[in-house]
Amino acid sequence: MEIVLAIIVTAAVIFFGALISLGNERQRKAIDALREQAVLWAVQDLQIERERLARDVRVDDPLAWLNRTASKICGSGTNLQIVEVLDEPRALICVNGDRRGKVIFSPISPNEIRQSHRYKRSRLSQYSDRNPLHSLPQDRIVYEFSVLNCGILFDLELSLAWKGLTGQQTDRLERMWMYLVA
Repeated sequence: MEIVLAIIVTAAVIFFGALISLGNERQRKAIDALREQAVLWAVQDLQIERERLARDVRVDDPLAWLNRTASKICGSGTNLQIVEVLDEPRALICVNGDRRGKVIFSPISPNEIRQSHRYKRSRLSQYSDRNPLHSLPQDRIVYEFSVLNCGILFDLELSLAWKGLTGQQTDRLERMWMYLVA
């Protein structure tokens, strides 16, 4: 009799545990669906806001825009002055106002630079004689500029500023890297 009672109690505990687990799983799925809807709403809201603001995007002073953006990322004031513009690969070489080291802006990522060292026929190694990206030291400091850390209109402003600074017509640039070389 005790064994039967123990089996019934065990079965009841297992049954109620299964019911609770099913209820929790259903709640988790509902919460996940709500979170997904909230994310979709936020993304759509940002897209609407971006489209509204995109009509009025202008970069009147590209060098001032570059200084503001670099200051925002670096956390300190910059006074950049353009030294040279390279067409292929695209790079903008600057010096800070104190002239202690170079600052190189480029849409070429550190991964592409690393790969260029591996492949002799890459687009960077073809121009190794005057390409500062190809001869970057290992102790360089790299900052990535993107919509995530520079504002929702960064990619639109970057294309306008790049054209104003370099004279190069570009497709829509979405990211830019800043290489600090001592």
